[in-house]
Amino acid sequence: MTHRIDYNQTAPDGAKALGGVYGYVMQSGLPVALVDLVYLRVSQINNCAYCLDLHTRDLIKEGVKIEKIALVQAWAEAGALFSERERAALAWAETVTRVAETSVPDAAFQAARAVFGEKELVDLTIAISLMNAYNRMAISFRNTPQAAKAG
Repeated sequence: MTHRIDYNQTAPDGAKALGGVYGYVMQSGLPVALVDLVYLRVSQINNCAYCLDLHTRDLIKEGVKIEKIALVQAWAEAGALFSERERAALAWAETVTRVAETSVPDAAFQAARAVFGEKELVDLTIAISLMNAYNRMAISFRNTPQAAKAG
């Protein structure tokens, strides 16, 4: 895989704008580990190697057990390993990320709304949208995962 463009260098103001949204999400009050689980799930759906590597490393640094990280893709079958809020966030992340397929149905909204307050749900949706944007940047310009650089 050949790196195509360093978008951080080519369009620093655009990268800074995305970073501002990231900063907002991180100060929004949503738990960091919850946000990173969502980032990992969105990156799994989009098949973004760079982001999968990055967010797996972040979750490990945050002390999330490897068994939980390994089962993010199958969270719905993982029983009590994921909390009610984590399950709701992951379900919402999936339907929002797959918006072209799902149209984000009322039932999905109601399920998320039953667990998250309005501001939390908006902030979570901003986080999901941001990760989808980052995935598209990393995939389009072939960012190399740290794991691939080490090998």
